[in-house]
Order: sequence, then structure tokens, then C-alpha cells
Amino acid sequence: MSGPELIGRRVPPPVSATPPRRKRHWPARLGFVVVLALLAPAALIALYRVVPPPLTPLMVIRSAEGLPMRQHWVPLSRISPNLGAAVITTEDQNFCRHQGFDVEAIRAAWATYEQGGRLRGASTISQQTAKNLFLWPGQDFVRKGLEAYLTVWLELLWPKQRILEVYLNIIEWGPGIYGAEAAAQAHFGHPAASLTRQQAALLASVLPNPRQWSPTRPGPHVERRAAWAMARMDQFLRGCS
Repeated sequence: MSGPELIGRRVPPPVSATPPRRKRHWPARLGFVVVLALLAPAALIALYRVVPPPLTPLMVIRSAEGLPMRQHWVPLSRISPNLGAAVITTEDQNFCRHQGFDVEAIRAAWATYEQGGRLRGASTISQQTAKNLFLWPGQDFVRKGLEAYLTVWLELLWPKQRILEVYLNIIEWGPGIYGAEAAAQAHFGHPAASLTRQQAALLASVLPNPRQWSPTRPGPHVERRAAWAMARMDQFLRGCS
């Protein structure tokens, strides 16, 4: 056809040899996954501000190893102030002042290492709570990085009293023993509310190695740590109030 016959007739567009490319949505999806992964722990931490955590990764690992789990959650008001004071004394004396990380302790640990000493830990109670609540045991850099990220959220969303309360309820205090109430019952035969100064100091003194050290059969090292704690814990009996 030509001339007048083409007037008024719509000519179809030429057929492309290659199909149109689909829009690439993967960058947006990847970004969504990353944001979700970053914010999900914060949402869980916000929930745990008012809800007792039911389990921790360490509890699951120990249970898989065949250890029975003994844990009974109690509020901070039903844990002897002696235990909180002893734990702050032995684990984190700047707990009430720092924002999750004890810069002074980190500098001191690094200075000792540079002078040829052993690189000792400088983890705060906040860091230990984040680690025990969400992460696996170990000292690799990935885990330490995640621990730091979670510690920031913990300090943002929880008051110090809640951090101490959760710490005292989930920390490992012997094979299959978690939290102050189970520890007091297993080691001393009475509730955590009734822990004496000496018992609290002994419990706090075994925390670096609770599966090997015993508060009821303390060796010389644990006895020295407990005596040291008892001499200093009065200044922390009021906690962070």
C-alpha cells in the first residue's frame, strides 16, 4: 500500500530484537534486609526491657551438650543488694558512670599488653549482658563487633537497674546454673534475697570461670578475690540509684 491508502492507518512500532530489561529491585531489597537486621535486635531489646528473656544462646548450647538447665527469674528487689554490690566490685566498678564502655579500663588493659603483659578483658556489665543475651561464646572480632553494637542499644533503651537485673538473672553460675536465684539455691540452699556479704562475694568471685571455680569449695584464688570484694563492696551497696 502507498499514498492515500496509508492515511489514517496506525503503523505498529518496530519489534525490538532484545526484550526490555526488568527493573532491578535487588539493591532496595538488600537495603531492606540490612535495615531489618540492624533494627531487629533493637526491637527485641525494647521488648526485654519489660519482659524477662526466656532463653539465651549459651543456655541452648549447654542444653545441647546435655546439661540440665536451672534458672528462675526474680526481680532485682528479690536479689540481695550484697550480690549486686559484689558483682559491680569485681566485674565493673565504673558501671554506674559509663555509657556501656569503660574507656579507662580499656586503656589500662592495652597499656598492660603493650608492656608485655597478657591482654586481659575490659568488658563491662553492659557488654557482658549484651553478649550473654544474644551472642555465642568466643573472642572473635565479629562477635566483639556485634557485642559493641548491641551494647549501644542496651544503654540507650534500658536504665542501669534493668541492665543489672537482667545480668544477674541470666549469667552462668555453674554447670547448668543460670541467674542469682538458681545459684543461691544450688550453692547455698536459700533464695537470692538471703545472700550474705560473704556468699555474694564468693559468687561474684567465680564469675570469670564459673564452670571450674566453686563458691562453696573455693580455692585460694577465689578466697582472695572474695576477701578483696568484701573490703570494697560497701561503696556499691546502693547500686546506681
